[in-house]
Amino acid sequence: MGYYIKEGVTSIFTHGLMSFASVCIIAAFLIIMGVFILLAVNINSVIGELESENVILAYIDENLSETDARALGPTIKRTPNVTDTTFITREQALYSFIGRYENTDRYKNVESSWLRHRYAVYVEDVALIAETQSALREIYGIKKVNANLTIARGLVTLRNVVSGASVVIVAVLLAISLFIMSNTIKLATFERREEIAIMRMVGATNSFIRWPFIYEGFILGVTGSMSAFAALWGLYRLVADGVVDFEAGFMNLVPYSNVSLPIFLLFAIIGFGVGVGGSGMALNRYLKV
Repeated sequence: MGYYIKEGVTSIFTHGLMSFASVCIIAAFLIIMGVFILLAVNINSVIGELESENVILAYIDENLSETDARALGPTIKRTPNVTDTTFITREQALYSFIGRYENTDRYKNVESSWLRHRYAVYVEDVALIAETQSALREIYGIKKVNANLTIARGLVTLRNVVSGASVVIVAVLLAISLFIMSNTIKLATFERREEIAIMRMVGATNSFIRWPFIYEGFILGVTGSMSAFAALWGLYRLVADGVVDFEAGFMNLVPYSNVSLPIFLLFAIIGFGVGVGGSGMALNRYLKV
């Protein structure tokens, strides 16, 4: 085992140019794939924030007092798909209404008693907002329920399109990267075909020849994947700092720590698979002497 590892490491430096090319190609394609993954994650996060702002307004019967209206809170919160509620008094509703306009003098005679107490209802899944609206209408004491179904359906469609497109793009990039990285390893093996043939003709077994190449492929694959992970981390932090400096309040990037572990595992698996698998498959044709 020590001999295999030693030969694998030595071979990396002996064929330094091809080793460097293999690591660079593995890292480059993993970085490209990681960029698309992070882009998809952030787009989905923005859509999720927009969905969370699409609230349902449940208006309380004007004949109920404020105490009775507040007592409906637990019942509303127990409704399926409801995550949270906020009670809004008549006075708060009037203040919010007047605050929308620059010329507030025209509304100075408006009385809060003309309005209803209401609840702002937040849902877990915006796709079920119509069912939630129907369920809220069945609660005694609720006079009217407003939900912007058009925006909700549009957000659901946008989320599905982005998720589907992200999966397709990442899958295509993964297939292309695996193909190119595998061919790069095959090219590196082709350069050493005479070395392999000589070892085979002097009596070396297939496993004796294969294991140093497998260790070499393992080291190259892991080195490339970890280099890609580190570069992607630095690139993402650079972009995140730029967004903060630009004060782009409309966009909050997902912290890299939230996705670092899945990306690390994905890169490690791909690097291991391409390095070890590519080396093993590339050797098969040259072991037949």
